[in-house]
Amino acid sequence: MIEVVAFDVGSTLVREDGYWAAWADWLGVPRHTLSALVGAVVAQGRDDSDAIRLAKPGVDVDAERRAWDASARADWLEGRDLYPDARPALGALRALGVRIVVAGNQPVRTGELLRGLELPADAIATSGEWGVAKPDPGFFERVVALGGAAPDRTLYVGDHPVFDVRAARAAGLRAAHLRRGPWGHLWAASDDVARADWRISELGELVELMGSSSGERSYGV
Repeated sequence: MIEVVAFDVGSTLVREDGYWAAWADWLGVPRHTLSALVGAVVAQGRDDSDAIRLAKPGVDVDAERRAWDASARADWLEGRDLYPDARPALGALRALGVRIVVAGNQPVRTGELLRGLELPADAIATSGEWGVAKPDPGFFERVVALGGAAPDRTLYVGDHPVFDVRAARAAGLRAAHLRRGPWGHLWAASDDVARADWRISELGELVELMGSSSGERSYGV
């Protein structure tokens, strides 16, 4: 029985178009260039931060992230950046009695912006606030503690086969893979995704699953 559903942020609840557009403006490169580079590194199975290194060779990504997070450019997140099914799905799951946690690899400022959206969630946190990021097991220990249920009664939902599915499963949580965003689509047939407890194409499917006694389910049409 699932008591807590925890959601990744980027490409799960939030569209990242605005995020990467803000980053391109910050780096002083064309938006299309950075977007194309993100697609290229994802296709190679590399971390999307490598796109920043390609766009600006020699850049100190960690230093740039800190500076960006402290700037007005970090205020990119608005209600319109949420996927249309995000708010309704979170609300419907809470109505079923499921505790909702939102936790992803995001900076401190994004956590503040997420809380400002007044999502139907019981708790919201980011890796920047915790000082530990996926796929580190410590991140999922924080997720479990925040949710207040045992790992095997906690479901983590995300698009990334390694950071979300493999890492959550390794930490003892259940996992649902969402085929959304570049990682979710391109690597949907990977071995890591095959290990997910559930595979979905939209968050409404998750509501149906949690509201029924259905077993494992593949992607909807």
